[in-house]
Amino acid sequence: LKCLPVYISYATKSGYENSNIYKVEIPDNEFGIDMTVDITLKPIMPIITEKEVILQPIYFEFNRSNITAEGAAVLDKLVAVMNEYPEMVIFAKSHTDSRGSDSYNMKLSDRRAKSTVQYLISKGIAKERISGQGFGESEPKVACKSCTEEEHAQNRRSEFLIVKK
Repeated sequence: LKCLPVYISYATKSGYENSNIYKVEIPDNEFGIDMTVDITLKPIMPIITEKEVILQPIYFEFNRSNITAEGAAVLDKLVAVMNEYPEMVIFAKSHTDSRGSDSYNMKLSDRRAKSTVQYLISKGIAKERISGQGFGESEPKVACKSCTEEEHAQNRRSEFLIVKK
């Protein structure tokens, strides 16, 4: 029985959470081997760019516009950012997946935008600093024809553009 070498790797990048440790067994190969291991790093949220505040995704349940407990925890981070930048004005864009008619999805995404805005106002953000609009299924994050449940979920989201910093 021959033992295979085990390589342990991890990745770090400023602004991102450290990766898990990956153990990789390298098979015996007399010619040598090139190996690529994909490591996905999660950004430490929120990230503030010139154009937007990037949060962890705020996903909505299928056919729903209410803010989930998980969504509220993420939106609380936006509240903290807006409290730190008292001049900041945000425009929330809400989206749906591709199921349902275009007109229904436009109305659903508008309800999602309104509930997002209302949540922020309920946490003390002045209504002049936050507005929102639904975009239906017109701007999918994942363009797919026969989408998986995960792809549909990624398209049901809100994004936060900076109108004024």
